[in-house]
Amino acid sequence: MMRMLLPILPVVAMCLPMLRAQPAPDSVVVLYNARIPDSRKLAEHYQKVRMIPEENLVGLEMPAGPDISRDEYEETILKPLRRQFDVRGWWSRGVDAGGITLPKAGRMHVLVTVKGVPLRIKQSPLPAGETPAPPDKDPFKGHDEASVDSELAMFGVEGLPTEGVLQNKYYKSELPINAARMPFLILTARIDAVSYATCRRMIDDAFETESRGLWGMAYVDIANKFPQGDKWLEAVAEQSIEAGFPTVVDRFNDTFPKNYPMGDVAVYFGWYEWNVNGPFLYPGFRFRKGAVAAHLHSFSAMQMRDASKNWSAALLERGAAVTIGNVWEPYLHLTHDFEILHRRLLAGDIWVEACWKAMPVTSWQGVVLGDPLYRPFVHLDGSGKVVDEDRDYRALRAARLRWPEDGVERREQLAAAVERTRSPVLAEALALDALADGLASRASGEFTKVRQLYVRTEDKMRQDFHRIGIDRAAGRKSEAIRDLRDAQRLYGPVPAAQSLDAWLKILDPPPPPPNPAAPPGGKKPGAAN
Repeated sequence: MMRMLLPILPVVAMCLPMLRAQPAPDSVVVLYNARIPDSRKLAEHYQKVRMIPEENLVGLEMPAGPDISRDEYEETILKPLRRQFDVRGWWSRGVDAGGITLPKAGRMHVLVTVKGVPLRIKQSPLPAGETPAPPDKDPFKGHDEASVDSELAMFGVEGLPTEGVLQNKYYKSELPINAARMPFLILTARIDAVSYATCRRMIDDAFETESRGLWGMAYVDIANKFPQGDKWLEAVAEQSIEAGFPTVVDRFNDTFPKNYPMGDVAVYFGWYEWNVNGPFLYPGFRFRKGAVAAHLHSFSAMQMRDASKNWSAALLERGAAVTIGNVWEPYLHLTHDFEILHRRLLAGDIWVEACWKAMPVTSWQGVVLGDPLYRPFVHLDGSGKVVDEDRDYRALRAARLRWPEDGVERREQLAAAVERTRSPVLAEALALDALADGLASRASGEFTKVRQLYVRTEDKMRQDFHRIGIDRAAGRKSEAIRDLRDAQRLYGPVPAAQSLDAWLKILDPPPPPPNPAAPPGGKKPGAAN
């Protein structure tokens, strides 16, 4: 713990916590599949942890598989759920000026679906003789496939079109849902994963983390695919840095390489690979408890049963508490805006509100996964339970609050603290701070020093990646190749060293294998001597 920053922490902690009006437990409905006993058990576990009234549990008999038809959705979920809201007096519905029946007032603001509730509504077959319109003419023609959760967001409104998307009136809102005066909208989130055990862990981790707040490192993998997504991720990186999180940003076209040695991962945002890859293939990888993690891909949540495929299930199985995803192709501009999502979380929003404020449409492909009431950053003001493993990260947040614009003073204070405490966490953060401010040469030297402070091989190797990445970004290819080879010799055949090999193959690819049809010397068969 750094002594010079110590006086700052009590001052910060004296600030009022980030109090925000949020949905009360009695405004949360939990939906489970009555045909699956474990689905009910999971619903009851969540209800007890969040002190939701028992009468807010709703069990419906629905198909047990992840995919259902539009007719099955309407007959086993949509209509029965409407009847439950009618009978229990959870809303009052009327007819508007256009003749549409919709909720005019409602007591319920959040709907939680748990594992066992179907995930996706399949596309309806086109009428006989009809062909789909070319995507460039009408991308929504005939497309009524959607996530169940996205359809349920406006399930109280009757007569809505099933093709294409509906506008989300809560998009970019600054208000909590219970103050937004949108009775026609209910925010949906899903507690779903590969196993029921993982689902319970997600619930418990979110609840426990709230008592102290989410602290740790942020990793942002930009990958340069399309300008809009790259812009979102650049904003996420900037927001994380300004919030005081040590932030590792990869701006190379390739994603973080296989077995990249991430550590203390509290926040991860990246894109754009079909299946889980990179650091998350490392056998020992585990997110920090309560972590927020998301990978932007069209089919990130197309299934929740296999942790080796896609992204949403994979990230949760590796310890993340919450994530988002898409069950089918959403188009980039109709998926969650990472920039808004992360900003709203850092502002103290609960998970489900931040996600829906970042989503421009309903009745489409998006799905929110994890405890909807979770507030990962509720204690960024310095409040909450303090534990040893968070102290360095809390001190970094305090330094950022104390010197938000004065990078020179902030780094001088951190450097003095590193000298006294020999904390590798503070030392790495100091170097990352310098790098974020464009002081690449200074940062490179600092990373070399940081390597000596860490004990774990993976943490040492990460400092080499930081330093080699500086050379790679600056076009110093030969220096980067040299240092990658030196690191390979230093660390040997440990699993994390595969990440070094991945970068080396990009910067110094091996020659193509010989053509087996060619004779020695490269002469073609029948060529003259």
